Amino acid sequence: MKNISIIGDGGWGTTLAILLSGKGHNVTLWGAFSEYVETVKAKRVNAKFLPGVKIPQEVNITSSLNEAIDDNEMIVLAVPSQYMRSVLTRLTPYKLSGKIFVSVTKGIENKTLKRMSEIVHELLGSIEICVLSGPSIAHEVAQGSPTTLVASSRNLALAKEIQGIFITDRFRVYTNNDVIGVELGGSLKNVIAIAAGISDSLGFGTNAKAALLTRGVIEMARLGVAMKAKKDTFYGLSGLGDLTTTCISKYSRNHHLGEEIGKGKSLKEVLKETEMVVEGVATTESAHELAVKNKVEMPIISEIYKVLYENKDPKKGVHDLMTRSPREEGFY
Repeated sequence: MKNISIIGDGGWGTTLAILLSGKGHNVTLWGAFSEYVETVKAKRVNAKFLPGVKIPQEVNITSSLNEAIDDNEMIVLAVPSQYMRSVLTRLTPYKLSGKIFVSVTKGIENKTLKRMSEIVHELLGSIEICVLSGPSIAHEVAQGSPTTLVASSRNLALAKEIQGIFITDRFRVYTNNDVIGVELGGSLKNVIAIAAGISDSLGFGTNAKAALLTRGVIEMARLGVAMKAKKDTFYGLSGLGDLTTTCISKYSRNHHLGEEIGKGKSLKEVLKETEMVVEGVATTESAHELAVKNKVEMPIISEIYKVLYENKDPKKGVHDLMTRSPREEGFY
């Protein structure tokens, strides 16, 4: 059994702490806000991010990085993408050699346009890191619903080690070595989920949803290939699988944000009403910039960028998508 720290006490970090503790690992769950951490520690429920789910007494809950880092062999990074750099900066004084890092965060940093593993290597050097991603709504995993993910590392032996640590009879883990594809798939699908939420809010039905998923995964793969990812990865768990879940789940924050935008609310209004981070908002900006940088056509993501950041009417965005010049279906 391993000593494992989860850095980030959101819904997903809390869920993984429960899962790993259930396998007999010694787990520490770290949160940044000491007052809230003490509340969770006392009540053994993360009411903000994973309501109704009991956290076992065996899980150590703390706001002390010393406690979370010093004696632990494996560090799971579960903080929101736009806070990853600031949290990792706080880890740089620690002795990290020999520790294994696992990133479960889905997003692309604004401005630098870096994936999470790239930020880890930039700040922490050549440490061992694996990415764990796929269709994984935290509430469903916490309730024991069968779930499948993929562990990805350029070091396939490490990916297999992480597979063994996380896998259960309800939490199946596959492996691959396409870190770029896995990270991009887990990030870009959130933008398409915002589009799906807008579509549902406007009452467009299942035909429109099918179109968004089908053409959306092609956009994701198109950018991925331009960035040296494998095309096939986007038709697997971290691409099509995660995209499907995020576009249809009632727990999807990105889909919910899209629904609210479709009702006529501004992005500022929706975010003000939302307690949790909606990763697709920041990712939309990064994805738009990556498309321009790599000269890749991504019409759905381009329209969502205009809706969120240029106040374009969603109905006009739909019209512009549907009236683009006719072409053959395929991977462009």
